[in-house]
Amino acid sequence: MERPLRVTMLGLRGFPDVQGGVEKHAENLARELVRLGCEVEVLARAPYVRHVQGRHVGQVRLVRLWSPRMRSLEAITHSILGALVAGVRRPDVLHIHAIGPALAAPLARALGLRVVVTHHGPDYAREKWGRFAARLLELGERFGMTLSHAQIAISRGIADLVRHKYGAEAAVIPNGVDRPAAPPGPDLVRAFGLSPGRYVISVGRIVPEKRHLDLIEAFAQAGLRDWDLALVGGADHHDSYAERVEEVARATPGVQMLGVQRGEALQALYAHAGVFVLPSSHEGLPIALLEAVSHALPVLASDIPANLEVELPADHYFPLGDVAALAGGLKRIASRPPSADERAKLQETVLTRYDWSRIASETIAVYRAAISRRRA
Repeated sequence: MERPLRVTMLGLRGFPDVQGGVEKHAENLARELVRLGCEVEVLARAPYVRHVQGRHVGQVRLVRLWSPRMRSLEAITHSILGALVAGVRRPDVLHIHAIGPALAAPLARALGLRVVVTHHGPDYAREKWGRFAARLLELGERFGMTLSHAQIAISRGIADLVRHKYGAEAAVIPNGVDRPAAPPGPDLVRAFGLSPGRYVISVGRIVPEKRHLDLIEAFAQAGLRDWDLALVGGADHHDSYAERVEEVARATPGVQMLGVQRGEALQALYAHAGVFVLPSSHEGLPIALLEAVSHALPVLASDIPANLEVELPADHYFPLGDVAALAGGLKRIASRPPSADERAKLQETVLTRYDWSRIASETIAVYRAAISRRRA
């Protein structure tokens, strides 16, 4: 009998209940890999997983490693330390998530590890990074896409970028989404002061590329009678942008900042919303958008390539930064929401296309190819 494939994941803050697309991707992927017979351990950043009891999350082994809570040093410091730990533990595959942590790929290769890197998006394009940090992230991209044994991109657009810049053929394996369980009752959203079916929801970290200020302004312009706007998410590092969002939210009637929500509360907020909005200027492949559609929720998203790749109907998109167009979309959906049949059809399409079980199987195939390439 063939022994289980041993996989170590590096590059994420940790899970469960740690906000971020990379974290949610890794958590769901790890769960499915275990179900398919792999042994999976995650090298997590200790400050983010202090709440976890024990050394396992489900059947996934959690290894807490020190990292500084400084945005500029956190990822690279933890990744170098993680590569050294993996060099001692000797997994079959070291799976590095995101291009910042991929700065550790040369060290992992020097230690004789078989390295797979998933490119979750060109983070150097995010508004929060200065020139030096952006250059480091692009160097991480180069290392990850040229020095790993196999490369994964979470979207076709990212795969095209990798091919154009580095001549590497990354396997396209997207983010996924689970079929929601029966939604909790509306009392959970009423506890937030929201009326079921009469609030706009946006879910994501409070960072500039999520463009919360566009959404707040559009909500104010739309003038939706008896509707609220619920902003779900928090800032990992409180900064001037987070302070500005809080200030504008307080000054705009109907806007509520709910912070990070998890579990039943988050499921209820999705299930009973009137419309979900993702106004981002930068995404890899947005899990929050997939989750909203999985709840058969009407959605509006900016027309950036990552959002367009989900292939929603044209009227679900608006031009990036066009506040008037977004306000118009909100008024249209509030007055004439898509039919239940339309929403159910789109829901089933997304649930089929972005199935975690299939995603995990395709990832295992990449692992085996990387192992074979190393042996060759």
